[in-house]
Amino acid sequence: MWWTKSNNDKKVYELLKKLKSPKEDYFFFSQIQRYFRKLNHQKVRQVISDKTNNDLDLDEVFMYIDRTISKVGQQYLYNALRTLPKDNEGNDVQERLINSLNTDPKLVTQIVLQLSKLKNNDVFGISNLFQDKQASKPSWFWIIQLLFASSVICLALAFFMPWLFIVLLGLFAANSLIHFWNKGNIFQYSSSLPQLIILNNVSRELSKHTALTVGKAEIFQSISDVHSICKKMSIFKLEATLKDDMTMVADSIFEFMKILFLLEPIFLFRGIDKIKSMKKQIHDSFEFIGQIDMALSIWILRQSLHKYCTPEISVSESIMAKNLYHPLVEDCTENSIDVFNKSILLTGSNMSGKTTFIRTMGINSLLAQTINTCFADSFSIPKLNIHSAVRISDDLLSSKSYYFEEVTTIKEMIGQCKDGVTNLFLLDEIFKGTNTNERIAAGKAVLSHLNNNNFVFVSTHDLELTEMLKNEYEMYHFTEVINEDTIKFDYMLKKGELEFTNALKILRINGYPTQIVDEANSIAQSLKNTLPLQ
Repeated sequence: MWWTKSNNDKKVYELLKKLKSPKEDYFFFSQIQRYFRKLNHQKVRQVISDKTNNDLDLDEVFMYIDRTISKVGQQYLYNALRTLPKDNEGNDVQERLINSLNTDPKLVTQIVLQLSKLKNNDVFGISNLFQDKQASKPSWFWIIQLLFASSVICLALAFFMPWLFIVLLGLFAANSLIHFWNKGNIFQYSSSLPQLIILNNVSRELSKHTALTVGKAEIFQSISDVHSICKKMSIFKLEATLKDDMTMVADSIFEFMKILFLLEPIFLFRGIDKIKSMKKQIHDSFEFIGQIDMALSIWILRQSLHKYCTPEISVSESIMAKNLYHPLVEDCTENSIDVFNKSILLTGSNMSGKTTFIRTMGINSLLAQTINTCFADSFSIPKLNIHSAVRISDDLLSSKSYYFEEVTTIKEMIGQCKDGVTNLFLLDEIFKGTNTNERIAAGKAVLSHLNNNNFVFVSTHDLELTEMLKNEYEMYHFTEVINEDTIKFDYMLKKGELEFTNALKILRINGYPTQIVDEANSIAQSLKNTLPLQ
């Protein structure tokens, strides 16, 4: 059920309704990725490489999947899609949260209203507070404290000794220099500190709901500790409110008081000292909000799909997929496959669906282990590390040829063949950057090696490989139907070897001169009688 009649909050209803479709927002990936790039990933099983991220179009997949409301949730979800966990504990927590959303519409309302307070792009800066090095207090900070005390004493006594007002003017002039020197530090924290205050308030409100804190007893202490920082930073919250709501006169008076008593540097550096000692607690609060928003995002995503499944992460050495499809391909043809103790070799012409199927398998294998949601009727895999060599190009800046890039990428795959680790290797047209004989020879040797205790999905135009690898790989293919002047692809995965090819027929359909087509057919027929690799 998408929503219930018991909820009459139009704002929440309209926002959730809008999120049934992919966001139309601009995605600031440099900001979204910041948390992922700087995070220590020692506790995860695998970090998905930039190469695989590019091969599988994971940024585009993220834009389709992302239904988060807060920027914290957006950063947290992105990190989740780029890391494979060591166990299923995260999925268990996630499903428990999603079940609460299914059964408690009022909870959904509260979550949406609270997370909406963290939509500002400045929220991206919160992660800097626990991931980056913070500003250091200057060695002469004691002068700031001395000037503060002098200003307080002079103001208190000036009503009894009016000549002290002249001293106050001198102090004001001196304090102005420090106040404006400190503006550089203020600017560094001008977005993150006010947003930290909002994050803490949102965390405090959401922690009141038992369903969101099950198994997270430590979060209450973390929120309380962060709150102590926020109280010291209240000046920044007040400043933001004044700029919006108070008159220019009140704003000027407040600025005068900040200069006279050096409030900004005093509060800022005291707060920074607290931040340095409480990075873990800030991170805990960040993760608390991120987990909730990610669960909400997955819940909304599932509601919007025409079909999905929660996968089975099995202990058997098999992959089973029923009616699997690619989320980014409109009206995508669904395919099913069962893999038992063998890898998969795909043949077929260009544009027939081989590469899309390989990407589909990779994307769903990743999503099964990260957001526990797959685009299929059913999907079952063991724990798999995922590596790919699908989209390779020349590196002109470093003068690396296409073939050298292939060699480097596949060497990295070979290095992942370790005892106790099961991998999913995804390859498209292995070693197509070199000549036929050496490509087939190297391809056979590499594919046999990668197949040991791993799953390989590889496409090829080299039909010779099907004969060489028939005892190690299951053969599947894609075909097209060619009539007199049309080509039609059904994109259906078919078991077995490719029985015929249509490349030369496609030349004829596209209007190549008859003599070229006839000569090509004649040469092809003579090549069939030549033994491969001679």
